Amino acid sequence: MVIPVWTVYILRCADGSLYTGVARDMEKRLRQHNGEVVGGARYTRGRRPVALLWSESAADRSSAQRREAAIKRLPRPQKLALVAG
Repeated sequence: MVIPVWTVYILRCADGSLYTGVARDMEKRLRQHNGEVVGGARYTRGRRPVALLWSESAADRSSAQRREAAIKRLPRPQKLALVAG
């Protein structure tokens, strides 16, 4: 049995804004955000193309969503510092 791996990620949109989300299949989710596959967030639809800046694995959905919420609360400079490493 394969245990699904959750990923927390930050995208840079074409307008320079940042988008944070979670996914189990990061490649598919990125294709959704870029309009190659049906789905994706309403926020990114008008801000394509998007590029993956940063991602981090999480043990389960709950921990991924907690990490996502924590990142969303960060000011932009701190998000950029996280991306920079």
